[in-house]
Amino acid sequence: MLADKVAIVTGASRGIGRAISVALAGQGVKVVASARNVEALESLVAEIKTLGGEAVAVVGDVAVEADANNLIEQAVATYGRVDVLVNNAGITRDGLLLRMKNDDWDAVLDTNLKGAFLCIRAAAKFMSKQRSGRIINISSVVGEMGNAGQANYCASKAGLLGLTKSVARELARRNVTVNAITPGFIVTDMTEQMTDKAREAMTEQIPLGRLGEADDVANAVLFLASDQSSYITGQVLGINGGMYM
Repeated sequence: MLADKVAIVTGASRGIGRAISVALAGQGVKVVASARNVEALESLVAEIKTLGGEAVAVVGDVAVEADANNLIEQAVATYGRVDVLVNNAGITRDGLLLRMKNDDWDAVLDTNLKGAFLCIRAAAKFMSKQRSGRIINISSVVGEMGNAGQANYCASKAGLLGLTKSVARELARRNVTVNAITPGFIVTDMTEQMTDKAREAMTEQIPLGRLGEADDVANAVLFLASDQSSYITGQVLGINGGMYM
């Protein structure tokens, strides 16, 4: 169902992005993996090839228009088309509102929201001509519910939901679907470094009583990238164990 399709994944070098890339490749998808970390990207591509998949790395910063355009163009130059775009690249620069610097606000909005916009705009040109495509934006549960100390991050992730719905309306006639996923608390390098007490406090907020895994998000991407989701667009799929309903 997904075999031989071409998928671009931003922020692919680690965590959720890496899991998404590996999962897509496992279904026969040709993966164009993008991030700023060259060594981590090369490691991902090597892993995918070891597992029998196909992938190429495109180093770049999605917040830079030239890099975003180059990413899409490289995918088309390599594989001739773009079937799936997963906007996963994101950064945090946490801080309380009254102490937050303008640079910290701008950096987070530029990467998390503007970066997705730039990649969508570039990919939409090719998808519209193909009259097919899947755009999947990785937002966050805090974009729906807010979180103290993350005004910039929450604003960027909430903005991504509005972007998703607007672009879904614009591209529907071209048979391009646009949806968002809002992960909750997912096991990452950061959560592994937390104290047991902090992890317990985090887990208490989740009705299912556990943190999510990166593969939980990757599985949702597989569904939204597939033909099984062809009548779904402009929607927000929460992967959060019930912490926000």
